[in-house]
Amino acid sequence: MIRLIKLIILLLLQKGIASERPNLLLMISDDQSFPHASAYGSKMVSTPNFDKIASQGGLFTNAFCSAPGCSPSRAAFLTGRNIWQIEHAGTHASSFHKKYLTFMDLLKESGYHTGHTGKGWGPGNYSDGGRENNPAGPIYGSKKGNYSEGFSKFIKSKPKGSPFAFWFGSKDPHRSFEKGSGQKSGKTLEQAEVPSFLPDSPIIRDDLLDYALEIERFDKDCGKMLELLKKNHLDDNTIIIITSDNGMAFPYAKANCTEFGIHMPLAISWKSKIPTNQICEKLISFIDITATIHEAMSISAPKRFPIMGKSFLNNIIKLEDPNIDTNSPIYAGRERHSSSRYNSLGYPQRCIRTDEFLYIKNFRPERWPAGPGQKFSGKPGSRLGPEHGGYHDIDACPSLDFMIAKQKDPEIAKYFQLAVNKRPKEQLFNIQKDPGCLVNLSNDPDHLMIRNKLSQQLNAYLTETKDPRALNGGNIFETYKRYGGIRWFPEPEWVKTNPKSVPKTPWLKGKK
Repeated sequence: MIRLIKLIILLLLQKGIASERPNLLLMISDDQSFPHASAYGSKMVSTPNFDKIASQGGLFTNAFCSAPGCSPSRAAFLTGRNIWQIEHAGTHASSFHKKYLTFMDLLKESGYHTGHTGKGWGPGNYSDGGRENNPAGPIYGSKKGNYSEGFSKFIKSKPKGSPFAFWFGSKDPHRSFEKGSGQKSGKTLEQAEVPSFLPDSPIIRDDLLDYALEIERFDKDCGKMLELLKKNHLDDNTIIIITSDNGMAFPYAKANCTEFGIHMPLAISWKSKIPTNQICEKLISFIDITATIHEAMSISAPKRFPIMGKSFLNNIIKLEDPNIDTNSPIYAGRERHSSSRYNSLGYPQRCIRTDEFLYIKNFRPERWPAGPGQKFSGKPGSRLGPEHGGYHDIDACPSLDFMIAKQKDPEIAKYFQLAVNKRPKEQLFNIQKDPGCLVNLSNDPDHLMIRNKLSQQLNAYLTETKDPRALNGGNIFETYKRYGGIRWFPEPEWVKTNPKSVPKTPWLKGKK
């Protein structure tokens, strides 16, 4: 009888804990830059559901992903660790080892019902890392345009009384877009907001409107998820996060540590805890969001692989000033993105972003940031393709085609060169004055002090967090297998003059 009473008490306590623990609904777009949401004042897009979550909780004006590419960005977010601290998962289209526990793994272990629909972590091969399910949780399938069906199945399968964590990964606004769809929907070229790093032309504007329309489609899908949440009386104690994984798929944005590559939209609400209509200007990294999820949902990462972010939970529930530590910097970086260079080598970058400046270190300035422009039509030694057909770290798009076609036009050439030309080892931008990252101040006499300070600060952080790029050159990143298609490029001059400097890529054996 005593054992039975103890068991009943334990079950009642567990039920009470479960009912108090919050649910989590993550909604993540694919390739959307800040400030492309109407809550930020953008007139090019209308995002009523993003705006609604922002008004019900907090709108973040300085949120940054950990990498300007989807796969590493999502891996860093899921683990709460920098991309250089998670081995293969820190590169694009590689593997994700099970030893790096994600917050979805930890939530499942602690009794949460977990799952995802659409795009979870990826692209990549998680089974080669010893995982049975996607790092974002088990799949609840639904097709693009009907993601809410997956969420509905997930809710119906949830055990009664258990809290849940669900990841909705849209494939919007990832390329390719339906050309002219923005104007067909009623948008006008005058509404397009052309960032300073792109030329202003009808073709560019039309491309931007198509991008905007896909953001709106993502927002409508978010609305369907929110309706299901309300219909099932789950909205009061659910933490809702809407954001993106990396910047817009335009030249000099996605796959670059520039402002439009790493600066993300972010809205967070939690009706039972977070006061409404907050504006948070504090610099937030995605690994800080991870730390906040850990604290709010009472989970802890293993001591072997601790999360590196800092929770801002107390800030947003108004126990502290929501903008405390506004000047604390964030860090980001990238390794290999697509197969875009000789031996599929990456373009390693690291950066530090303060409230005023962005400092970028390009570890291999001899390489081309978007690819060398020309590749073999097949395997090495085959016919060379067109002169400007190899910029594969830029997603194929009308904007790139236009810039290539008009590259000899003096008005267009500067934008084209900004996107594809080689870059110096150091870049420094005043983000307040130059959000498009057009003017490199790294050699400007008036900015040498700030450049040196940020360089030292970045190097200290990379050393402290054991980044191989800072410790021993980082060639280990090139050894990580890439899953997917491989492109082949001519041997560059730096290889011909110093063949011993070529990093080893054992995973490419047998592919040539």
